[in-house]
Amino acid sequence: ASGREIRRRAPAVLELVGLGHRLRAYPHELSSGEQQRVALARAIVNNPAAVIADEPTGNLDPDTAWGIVALLEEINRRGRTVIMATHAQGIVDRLNRRVVAMVQGRIHRDDGRGGYGHGLS
Repeated sequence: ASGREIRRRAPAVLELVGLGHRLRAYPHELSSGEQQRVALARAIVNNPAAVIADEPTGNLDPDTAWGIVALLEEINRRGRTVIMATHAQGIVDRLNRRVVAMVQGRIHRDDGRGGYGHGLS
């Protein structure tokens, strides 16, 4: 998308991630959770078919982490594929979505039942 188109979409995308009120804020003025949500907004402003989130909840407090997960779920509900890499067992278990477990760079398990503990031994 052009710069003009991105500027037009930015307010709506920031609203989606709960940061419409921070449109004019500089990065140093944002908390780490807000910065994570801005990263998601930047990822989706061009309407990609897929969003890849590598440890999107890392270094966040539990409430903020679950907020990020909720945003990824909303992005998925809006028709985008979301691929999330995480070591957070609680998040994986609670989402109950397809899990592809990798060990030393190889697929160890691909389970549609979701959950961290199914057959990872």
